[in-house]
Amino acid sequence: MKKVKLIIVLLVTAVITILCLAEDSKKNIGSKPEFTIRKVNEQIVLYTIYRGPYEEIGKSVGKLFALAGQKGIVPKGPVQYAYLNNPQYIPKEHWLTEIRIPVDKNVLKLSGSLGEMTDVKMLSAIEMLIAKKSKGQADPSPIYNDINNWICQNGYIGWDSPVEVFLSGAQSGDYSQMESEIMMPVKKIPPEK
Repeated sequence: MKKVKLIIVLLVTAVITILCLAEDSKKNIGSKPEFTIRKVNEQIVLYTIYRGPYEEIGKSVGKLFALAGQKGIVPKGPVQYAYLNNPQYIPKEHWLTEIRIPVDKNVLKLSGSLGEMTDVKMLSAIEMLIAKKSKGQADPSPIYNDINNWICQNGYIGWDSPVEVFLSGAQSGDYSQMESEIMMPVKKIPPEK
């Protein structure tokens, strides 16, 4: 009788463990991201254009922050990357990324004086589809696939380059340790008449 009770307890424990692990796996990296549509307000950014593989972008980010410090420019938000071409079709030595730092409106007076491929500009308010990339996720391509699928299935169209806003972990230099929002500019497709 004791053996039967022990076996039942072990079986129940095993089932509960399996159910808990299954629930945890839904929360783990690689699960489908949740999407939100959000209007991103107008902002002023200090930016530079970087050409090359993403894993070597750190030096250019450092130079942009150094330039900001030299000019007395105070960042007003997290660093952002606008991915200007599709890495599936372009060799990585030709990938173009616009590195952006949100700044104060008064920095616009420096426009045109900051050097080659570096400037200040105003970004218009824009509607974005947003998905979160969790800390621990090294490959964002499944998120981009899910974004494209969501856009197609929900009557929207993506119309400009995706932007990634780094919320935490950017100082580590390890992309897998960075938490970010991946944003795609979208417009609702009007219904056919």
